[in-house]
Amino acid sequence: MTATPDIDHLRQWIGRTQEASDVITAQLVKGLRATLFLDIGEPADGDAAPLTTHWCLAQPVVPMSELGPDGHPARGGFLPPVPLPRRMWAGGRIEFVDPLRVGDTVTRASRITDVTLKSGSTGTLCFVAVDHILSTPRGTAIRERHDIVYRDMPAPGSAPPPVPAPVPAGQIRESHMADPVLLFRYSALTFNGHRIHYDRDYVTQVEGYPGLIVHGPLQAALLIEFAARQRGGKAPTQFVYRGVNPLFDGAEFSVNGNATDAGLEVWTANAAGAPTMKGTASW
Repeated sequence: MTATPDIDHLRQWIGRTQEASDVITAQLVKGLRATLFLDIGEPADGDAAPLTTHWCLAQPVVPMSELGPDGHPARGGFLPPVPLPRRMWAGGRIEFVDPLRVGDTVTRASRITDVTLKSGSTGTLCFVAVDHILSTPRGTAIRERHDIVYRDMPAPGSAPPPVPAPVPAGQIRESHMADPVLLFRYSALTFNGHRIHYDRDYVTQVEGYPGLIVHGPLQAALLIEFAARQRGGKAPTQFVYRGVNPLFDGAEFSVNGNATDAGLEVWTANAAGAPTMKGTASW
């Protein structure tokens, strides 16, 4: 087991900022549309990009020698050096202000706003909250809070986590196959080297999961596009989401939705019907 993180040291990262810029190309939009099961088309300058295109932009690029054992850049730098070995996309909140468009130069200004420790059923958890503001020459496009969670490896011989209970399918529903090609495509689009999404030996033998893990942001992106389609393609004013269980490759998964007074409740679910990510979209 990993030693408990020094929270006082890690909280010194609160307030750190970072800025990066990138350009939305037609080729990026075609690739992301294809991966999110959208109509690919022939995007041209000025056309609206998928709603979560910003997750593909200005990703960290470091030499191979500066990668950690999990395929991410080595700990430290902008994000605090949390010593817990498992890193996951926990959830967040997105406010959509102005559409991102093909040809836009997008600047992301990021700030670490909190670092906290919690105890869960699997041990110590460290949460890092990062605020982002995405802007184009037209002004602010997206405001976002991103929650990252770090956790320890399971103890040798420990019992597997309980199987999550299924829930009824949504009033509206679609299904897709979670296969390695889908995961590879999304990793490539986001320049994500995290080995849990493509290296089966690593994810099963080192991190102790039963299969490749479907990206949290991929699930969130599918939920957001699914919600927008229920409103004729209109982006939600706000989308709040959180991961509740890992989703593994090798079977169908579903994207579900139920209408509410405030908007739409949406979730992804594994083949058994157990939710893996939940979200709420409001307009």
